[in-house]
Amino acid sequence: MGQILVSPFSWGLGHATRTLPIIRELLQRGHQVTIATSGAAETLLRDEFPQCRFIHFRDYPSPDTRTRYHYLKFAAYVPVMRYAIFREKQLTDRLLQENRFDLIISDSRFGVYSEKVPSFFISHQFRFEVPFYIGIGRYLSEKFNASFHAKFTRVIVPDNSPGTVCLSGQLAWPRYKISRQKAYYAGILSSVQKLDLPADIDFLISVSGPGPQRLLLETIVLKQAPALPGKKVILLGRPGEKFQRQLNEHTVVYSHASRAEMSRLMNRAKFIISRSGYTTMMEMAELEKKKALLIPTPGQVEQEYLSRYYKKMGWFLSRSQSLVNLPEDVVAASRYSGFPPMPRTEENVRRLYEELFAPYLEH
Repeated sequence: MGQILVSPFSWGLGHATRTLPIIRELLQRGHQVTIATSGAAETLLRDEFPQCRFIHFRDYPSPDTRTRYHYLKFAAYVPVMRYAIFREKQLTDRLLQENRFDLIISDSRFGVYSEKVPSFFISHQFRFEVPFYIGIGRYLSEKFNASFHAKFTRVIVPDNSPGTVCLSGQLAWPRYKISRQKAYYAGILSSVQKLDLPADIDFLISVSGPGPQRLLLETIVLKQAPALPGKKVILLGRPGEKFQRQLNEHTVVYSHASRAEMSRLMNRAKFIISRSGYTTMMEMAELEKKKALLIPTPGQVEQEYLSRYYKKMGWFLSRSQSLVNLPEDVVAASRYSGFPPMPRTEENVRRLYEELFAPYLEH
């Protein structure tokens, strides 16, 4: 069968987790998969797929965007990123000289493609959301993305098509013709699966984000969560630590949860309080969770945009981190509807394989 190269980005785990169902589908159909990545993504995928071959592909150097001038810093970082993409393409070409691949799947790695091998790019963003006062950034980011989309066979969008239940809103609506031509809306691609477990957790609270903002949310949650009724589970997002403690009789705190543990906890939760990262949103859609409170990470404009969009659509309530009042907010959030029904990951990944990959792998 086919030899496939899968290369997810590893700034966070979202890129790796949405390749999980794709890799599972490829392996179940008898194909051999080589995974090229690094960091936490490599650790996660090695645990999940020990039978796969792994190649260490470094990420692009990360810009320091934690200060008030992070947009200016990111603009200055663009030439660094372009050079990193150039080097990544050189490494990919060298890899292809030494190995035969029938298909390449890149999640947000602009340099992992070939002119000679069918290459697919995964992204839910045709442009990057930026503050209104640097709106030119939207235009430039969309132009940048379109220039690279042209190099790939198709662009796989892990979202429903515009005009339906589109989880990423305008982020996934391309304005450049080449991006529209390349776009394939696959539907949600989530690593969590719906399990037959009792809904015995009243509130699951997930604390995440870059260091300072994670600590601020942790302080808020630990102070306010005991006032919520029923059983509460709090995840502090500290993967380097391992502890569990009782905050009170009905509230347990964990330092961290593995992907498998997180999946079970989300299945058991009646109400979820979390950041509004896109991967988390796909997980809530997959599990058909209707009650949630979203607290976007301050300064992360994609999360802030998604939160505003979901609130406007009447799906989920969003609260600014500085204004969170959990006892009041969960009551208000309960009046929102959650995502409408949509096709689930199992159906989506099967259709993705049959429509996009099979013509190149089964001939």
